[in-house]
Amino acid sequence: MQKADVNGENELTLYTYLKSQQSFKGFGKGLKAKGMSLLLRARDWHYKETPDIKWNFTKFLVDRQGNAVNRFEPTDSLKDLEKEIQNYLTA
Repeated sequence: MQKADVNGENELTLYTYLKSQQSFKGFGKGLKAKGMSLLLRARDWHYKETPDIKWNFTKFLVDRQGNAVNRFEPTDSLKDLEKEIQNYLTA
């Protein structure tokens, strides 16, 4: 086990592909989303404009054909992720 770069010049090609398929769409609404936005804005005022992975626990849903079909940020509900996975399993 070792650290893998997910952003920048040394990022793994897997993450280059995933981010090209599913760009950053925001953190949604609510207290957690507002907190994440404030934290990131303090480090990078333009963080919303890049597809970079912003925080640990960003998840990508990949279908059976290898297409990244959705991106879930740490502020997204795991129930929404579970529901979407179930939809792809039964399709």
